[in-house]
Amino acid sequence: MDAKRGDYCCCVVRRTNMSYFVPPCNYGMVEYDLSRSGQCHQLNFPFLERHNLKTVIYLSYDEPSQPFLSFLEDQGIDLIRPSPELAELHSQASSMSEAEVLSALQVILSSQYYPLHVMCNFGHHRTGTVIGCLRKLQGWNLTAIFEEYRRYAGSKVRFLNEQFIELFDTDLVRIPVDHPNWL
Repeated sequence: MDAKRGDYCCCVVRRTNMSYFVPPCNYGMVEYDLSRSGQCHQLNFPFLERHNLKTVIYLSYDEPSQPFLSFLEDQGIDLIRPSPELAELHSQASSMSEAEVLSALQVILSSQYYPLHVMCNFGHHRTGTVIGCLRKLQGWNLTAIFEEYRRYAGSKVRFLNEQFIELFDTDLVRIPVDHPNWL
């Protein structure tokens, strides 16, 4: 339990040849070669390194830490962040905009970015909303989508995010030709 925030971090620590592999908080596999989490710290770098990531989508508008940026550069991992135009929209709203979700989904649905990791500050709201909309696009029922969202959000559930997912129009999503096999 993180005493500062009062949340639980579900982290499994594995030790191999005197090395520790600690996943980031709220880490989870979404689909093959697609994972999610909250912000990554130096302790998590060996774990992420084993995933041979090609791309990280960073859904937060704050600056990633310098050690994280250095890790991405050292590993040759591309970082995708929301565009400045979307940042202006974010400052006017408390939840994600449709444009932000559609932008993230365009990357997630294109195999050229895989293996791919999606993250935000704590892996609760922004990541949960995008993954919830992906699940809706996959044809999951709302009960299953909300159960997954709530599992990662814990006591921090935002009903506006659930409403956004419920009302999200999947017809707005352009499915690329090179989409992953699981779609």
